[in-house]
Amino acid sequence: MTAALRIDVQDHVATVTLARPELRNAFNDAVIAELSEAFTTLGGDARVRAIVLAAEGPAFCAGADLNWMRRMADYTREENLRDAGQLAFMLRTLYECPKPTIARVQGDVYAGGLGLVAACDMAVSVDSAHFCLSEVKLGLIPATISPYVIRAMGPRAAHRWFLTAERFDAAEARRLGLVHEVVGAERLDATVAGLLQALTSASPNAVRACKQLVQDVAERDITRLLIERTVEGIADIRASDEGKEGVQSFLQKRKPAWLA
Repeated sequence: MTAALRIDVQDHVATVTLARPELRNAFNDAVIAELSEAFTTLGGDARVRAIVLAAEGPAFCAGADLNWMRRMADYTREENLRDAGQLAFMLRTLYECPKPTIARVQGDVYAGGLGLVAACDMAVSVDSAHFCLSEVKLGLIPATISPYVIRAMGPRAAHRWFLTAERFDAAEARRLGLVHEVVGAERLDATVAGLLQALTSASPNAVRACKQLVQDVAERDITRLLIERTVEGIADIRASDEGKEGVQSFLQKRKPAWLA
C-alpha cells in the first residue's frame, strides 16, 4: 500500500486508515483500487474477525479528489463507464466483505465518502461531524453510492438529501440510520472498541453467516423460497463445527473454542 492507505492488524482486528488528511481523504482511482485490494485481502485473512475503516485529520472523506475530477472532466462516456465501474466494484467489495466492518467517523463526510460509511455494517460518528450529498451542486448525481446510501437512510430521506445537497449533522445522520452511534471525540475509540469486543467474542462463522443473512433477507418479499432458505441457513449452521461447539460450550458452561 502507498502512503494514502495504512493497514494494521492486531488482536483479530484490521484497521484500514485513509491517510491523506491534507486532501481531506478524498479518493481517486488509485485509492479506490487500493481499498478494493485491502478489503479483498482482509476478507480472506483467517486472522481477521472484524475491520475498522478509519481516517486521519479533520475530515473522514470528502469524496472525489479534485485532481481526479479535473481528469474526469475530459473523459469520454466509455472512460467514465470504466472509471465509475471501479468505484462500484470497490463499494461492493466493502459491502460484501465477509468480515464485519465498522466506519470510525472522526470528521466530515461528503459525497462519495457517504458511500464508504453506508457500505460498512456499522458506523460510529463524532458529534461534530457533518454530512452532505453534494453532487447536484456540481451537476452530478450520487449514482454509484446510491444502492448503499438509500439502504441506510431509506428512500424518503434520500429524496430530500440527494435533491437539496444540504448539510446535516451527526445527530440527523443517526436519526436517519446512516450511523448507529454519535459520541463525543473523547469516546469515539471506546465506543468502536465496545463493538469490536462484541464482534470478536462471537463465532466467526456465525457472524459471517449473519451478515450474509441480512443482505439476503432485507427488503425481500416473504416468499416460500425465502423461508426455505432461512430454514436451510439455520440447519447448516447448527450442523457446522462452530455451531456444535457453540451450543456444547453453552450447555457445559465453558468458553467456546474460538475464545480459547
